[in-house]
Amino acid sequence: MQNKDACTSIMVGKKASLDGANYIARNEDRVKAIEPKRFLVEPAVKGRHETYVSPYNKVTVALPEERMRYTSTPTLDQTAGPNEEDGINEANVAASFTESVYANDRVLAYDPYVKNGLAEDSLCTLVLPYIHSAREGVEYTGKLIAELGSAEGNGMQFADADDIWYMEVVTGHQWVAVRIPDDCYAVTPNQVAIEDIDFDDPDNYMWADGIQEFVEEHQLNPDHDRWDFRHIFGTSTQKDRHYNTPRTWFAQRYLSPNASLGQRPEDSEMPFIRKAEFKIANEDIQYVLKSHFNETPYDPMGDAPERKTYRAISLSRTAQSHILQVRNLNKYKTSIHWIELGVPAFNPYVPFFANADDTDESYRNVPEKMNLESAFWLNEALAEVVESHYQEFMEKDEDYQKELNEWARRKIAQVDKEAASLERQALTDYLTGQNHEIATHYNERTKALFFELLTEGCELSKMSFKMDPNL
Repeated sequence: MQNKDACTSIMVGKKASLDGANYIARNEDRVKAIEPKRFLVEPAVKGRHETYVSPYNKVTVALPEERMRYTSTPTLDQTAGPNEEDGINEANVAASFTESVYANDRVLAYDPYVKNGLAEDSLCTLVLPYIHSAREGVEYTGKLIAELGSAEGNGMQFADADDIWYMEVVTGHQWVAVRIPDDCYAVTPNQVAIEDIDFDDPDNYMWADGIQEFVEEHQLNPDHDRWDFRHIFGTSTQKDRHYNTPRTWFAQRYLSPNASLGQRPEDSEMPFIRKAEFKIANEDIQYVLKSHFNETPYDPMGDAPERKTYRAISLSRTAQSHILQVRNLNKYKTSIHWIELGVPAFNPYVPFFANADDTDESYRNVPEKMNLESAFWLNEALAEVVESHYQEFMEKDEDYQKELNEWARRKIAQVDKEAASLERQALTDYLTGQNHEIATHYNERTKALFFELLTEGCELSKMSFKMDPNL
């Protein structure tokens, strides 16, 4: 099996974040520049007797009788599986599947991938509707891997109001997971990231049954005095140093500017988990996911000779980006599923309350061909116009994104205040209505900027000639 994604993931603990929420976030990058995505709420199910069969690799799983409601971002084309990718369920548990990771040939020799095992296309569908905590997300996925095997290497993020767990499945059956400390953040870029495992600390580490024996039996540990998962199972290649490590370098350069001094884009031993040197805001997470090595010689939008040396974080082939803001359920009633469609560098993140029964038509319905009534196509179109005249349009685009972030903060504060007295279905109905209002506001503002820039672009054509104004 070949991984189809090449993503960048960020996790921020509740004591490291500005608002006290746990955050998990990821750019979902695809092979093609255009991979239409939808944003849905999948309803709860009871009394079901069905078997799931993946259209992608035919993995077959008997589904539980009951399923919780959850948000998701499936692909429009379902022939390669649902690829729901990420969401928040009604138990206030968030998950993001998957960060593609790659194991070395030594470990794969003894535990190869399982052709019709679990793959990215199915993971969200088979896990998120059934878990009630971040820790249970790891346990539930681990049981499925033990039963079915894995078709590829994948990193998965799970979060609830208390904890964040990151899990890496790297071979057919071997995996580990680590709890991200509350006062820390973590960044991972398509590379095995988890480092030392403390097998005497099951509160903060989890692992596949028999993984220690597997490593010892096949003599796979290259270190003398540590059990470093990255060293044992991961890779350190030229591709890593041009495709992966520069993304970690840039993120840590921004979030830990002093601690990361001396780090270089091609360093292979940058820590996975770090303490931020300031409280991280939602906007800081956005900045990293939107970045393309801004203000460095490696910016592909610049003109320095090094501009194409490294693979950037924000790409034209990002199908969607999400920030899952897991807030304390009792205090805030619900968490927020932030969605960005199009190219992250040019498009805003839109906040949707996860405790909702449906999504706006502009996010639910995505035509196969471009249509500006679709949020996906509208944002793709805006990104194309901005990039086509980057120097002329970028400032207006950045002002537009800033304006919408300001509006979102005011809107969320207003909704939280109004929602404080509501419970159960009345709360869900109210938040569902607010989500429609949010979608309408963003769509209208995006259309206004799109047509404004399209009009200005008519004056920027290269098919021009300086003429006598009297002619």
